[in-house]
Amino acid sequence: MSAFQTNHSVSRLWIKQPLACFTANELDASAGIVIENQRIVEVLAQGQEPSSPVDEVFDAKNLVVLPGLINTHHHFYQTLTRAWAPVVNVPLFPWLQNLYPVWARLTPEALSLATQVAMAELLLSGCTTAADHHYLFPTGMEDAIDVQVEVVRQLGMRAMLTRGSMSLGEDEGGLPPRHTVQDGDTILVDSQRLIRQYHEREEGAQIQIALAPCSPFSVTRDIMIDSAKLAEQEDVRLHTHLAETLDEEAFCLKMFGLRTVDYLDSVGWLSDRTWLAHGIHFNDDEIRRLGQAGTGICHCPVSNMRLASGICPTLDLIEAGAPLGLGVDGSASNDASNLMYEARQALYLQRLKYGAERITPKTVLGWATKGSASVLGRNDIGDIAPGKQADLAFFSLDELRFSGSHDPISALLLCGADQAEHVMVAGQWRVKHRQILGLDINELIAKHSACAKGLINAR
Repeated sequence: MSAFQTNHSVSRLWIKQPLACFTANELDASAGIVIENQRIVEVLAQGQEPSSPVDEVFDAKNLVVLPGLINTHHHFYQTLTRAWAPVVNVPLFPWLQNLYPVWARLTPEALSLATQVAMAELLLSGCTTAADHHYLFPTGMEDAIDVQVEVVRQLGMRAMLTRGSMSLGEDEGGLPPRHTVQDGDTILVDSQRLIRQYHEREEGAQIQIALAPCSPFSVTRDIMIDSAKLAEQEDVRLHTHLAETLDEEAFCLKMFGLRTVDYLDSVGWLSDRTWLAHGIHFNDDEIRRLGQAGTGICHCPVSNMRLASGICPTLDLIEAGAPLGLGVDGSASNDASNLMYEARQALYLQRLKYGAERITPKTVLGWATKGSASVLGRNDIGDIAPGKQADLAFFSLDELRFSGSHDPISALLLCGADQAEHVMVAGQWRVKHRQILGLDINELIAKHSACAKGLINAR
C-alpha cells in the first residue's frame, strides 16, 4: 500500500526495501527505514523487519533513498536576476557593481516570490534544509527576514535564515553603493530581535537565525566584531563570504593590511561558530588554522565556475579538520537552485583537483548531507540513523537518462538526476510524484516572471 493513501494520523511508517539507500554513515538500510512521527526509529539491514507493528508500509523497491539534502549557502532574492545579460560574462566585483542598483529596488512582495521560487526549486531537487544569506535591507525592506519566515512555514522546509548586513559604502572604500548599506546600531538591534523572535534551539528546529555580515569588502570591522560578540551572547552561528576571489584578497591587504584568514581572526570569527561561503584562496597555513578552529566551509562549485573564481581545496580543508558542505549560492551566479545538480558539478570540478579515485559519488553526496549538517551546526539531520529527523529524498531511475545504469547511487550523479520523485520533511510528505503539495507552480512562475521583468525595467 502506498503511504500517500494514508492521512497524518499514521504514526509508524515502514519505507520498505528501497532499490538503494545512501545513509551517509555505515548503516545498512537495505530492508528499509521505520519512521515514527517526525523521527527515524529503526534502520533495517537485509532480512530484518520492524521490531513492532507499523501503521503503513511504503514500497520503495523502485526508489533510491537519500537523507534530505542540505544547502548551506544561497541568496534567495537573486532568482529575480538570473541570466541578466549585462553580468553574464564578468567576474565577481563588476558583477556585483552592476547588480547592486537593481537589487536595491527589491520590495517585500518581490522577496516573497523570489524566496518561494528558490525554496521550491531546492525542494524539488531533494533539498529539505536551506541556509539563505540575505544582506539587502533598502527602505521598505526592513522586515525582509520576517517575509522569508512566512515562506519557510508555507513550504514546510527547514531553514537557517541569516540576518546579513552591509555597512561599508563605496564612499568609504567599500563596494556597495551608499543607499544599500545600514548603520551598525540598526543592524544589531534587528539581529537581536530576529534571534529572539524566530530562532529555534530544540532538536528538529524548523527555523534558525544566524548573523551574516556580507563580506570584507562590504562591512566595517566594527560590525564584524560586534556581530561576533552578539552571536556568542545569543549562542547563534556566524556566516560570511571569504576568500572567494583574488580581488577580495587584494582588498583585504589594501584595506586592513591582512590576508583574509588573518582578518577573520582579528575580528573574532576564527571559531567553530563560523561557516564561510566559497573558501577558495587559502594557503597551507590558513587551511591548518581553519581546521584547528573547526570553521566550516561551504563549497559552491557552479558559482565558482560561472564567475571564474577558482576551486575550493575541499579535501585539504577536511583533512585539516574543517567541516565541509555544499551550497548552490545565489541564483544570479549559478543560475539554478538545484542541489543535486550542484553535487554533480562538485564531483567533476573536484576530480580536476584531486583525481577520480579520491572524489567519489558517495563522497560528494556525503558533503551534500552529513557534511552540510555539520557546517550548520546540526546533528539531528543529514544522515539516516535512529533518532535523526525523518528528512528523506526519494529518486526514481525510470527516466531514459538512467537506462543501462548499474549502480543506483552513482547513477544519481553520473547520469544527472535533477528532480526527486518524493520528498519528506520531519515525517511529512512535502513532494509527491514531483509535485509540491499545496503550491501552484504555474501561478508562481507567472507572478515571479512578471516581478523579475519589472525589477530589471524599473528606473
